[in-house]
Amino acid sequence: MSTVATTTSGSLPRTQALIDANAARTFAEDGFTLQSTPEFEQLTAQAVADVVQRQRDAGVTQVGDGEFGKAMSNAVDYGAWWSYSFQRAAGLSLTEVNAFNEPPARSTPGNIRLTSFLDRRDRHLFPAVYAEAVEVGQGATGFPTTTGPITYRGQAAVASDIRHITSALRAGEQGFLTAIAPGSAARVRNDYYATEEEHIWAWADALREEYRAITDAGLILQLDDPSLAENFDQINPAPSIAEYQAFTQIRVDAINHAIAGLPKEQVRLHLCWGSWHGPHVTDIELKDLLPVILKANVGSISFEAGNVRHEHEFGVWADAAVPDDLVLVPGVVSHATNVVEHPDLVAQRIRRFTDIVGNDRVIASTDCGLGGRVHADIAWAKLESLGEGARRA
Repeated sequence: MSTVATTTSGSLPRTQALIDANAARTFAEDGFTLQSTPEFEQLTAQAVADVVQRQRDAGVTQVGDGEFGKAMSNAVDYGAWWSYSFQRAAGLSLTEVNAFNEPPARSTPGNIRLTSFLDRRDRHLFPAVYAEAVEVGQGATGFPTTTGPITYRGQAAVASDIRHITSALRAGEQGFLTAIAPGSAARVRNDYYATEEEHIWAWADALREEYRAITDAGLILQLDDPSLAENFDQINPAPSIAEYQAFTQIRVDAINHAIAGLPKEQVRLHLCWGSWHGPHVTDIELKDLLPVILKANVGSISFEAGNVRHEHEFGVWADAAVPDDLVLVPGVVSHATNVVEHPDLVAQRIRRFTDIVGNDRVIASTDCGLGGRVHADIAWAKLESLGEGARRA
């Protein structure tokens, strides 16, 4: 029986040198675009080479760049996977009102819309918890607003990411890079497009260039789209399941448009319910979401399966109409706890999915990115347990 392959969801702990170097970078005139230097590029290249080797040492077989090309200037930062996109899109500017301080919005049947981030339903249920115990850190840049047509300007940045990871790979070794999906990118405030759907499709058209650059380099493209599941908590009051499925289908259609023509086997969709350490009692259930998610034209799906709010849902995959060519990438060690999973538990979690689709169609992973969410020492202990658990599965 073949050993189960392993990977990560992307973000890994940055070195202090890289954090300090990002904090020291200056901004362009727009106030949010970080400037780079040859010295910074050299530091990042070495950091990527080191993190790739450390993944190998831990037993990770499909390695990434740790998202080191996505700036973090603090050890705790839950948003670098998103904020990097501000550096790569034209049509954005800093405004007084943004996605985090805009006023709440209320949905009604037939008119489903996202409310502000601070108006999420989980926050209303647990205000003291979110005020006192949920840390999200600090981002490297401010959050801009769409104030003009969205176009892609990240050619040099994605080329740098590709160069760093491919230089670190060994012959025959498969690597991957993450990129934000259109639906998640479009959650910045929109002051330009007439409708939310137009805004999403503008991001889809812009991001196609980044996606193609990654797959053309022979790398796996991981599309990060927490919005597919996480948006449910950001609609107030809660919508019906049918309304939310229709709302989410627009985001899946945008993904399919953006990846049209790319090799399916090189595209992985990452699904999660948000990486913050909150109660998450308002998360949508996987059984209600999966029928829409399975319409994405991707070769593999990465999802949370170690998070205690969703671990029990592995049986949903057995009942679903999973395409014969779809690879499952379950998270079997979690960002949501400091407790390091025992390798035998990791092996048990892996077997839940290999029993459904077989060893060759499972890649064991992390629930979500570990960088910026748990202490670096805990993150690497979890990856070692991931590697050992895969050997035992």
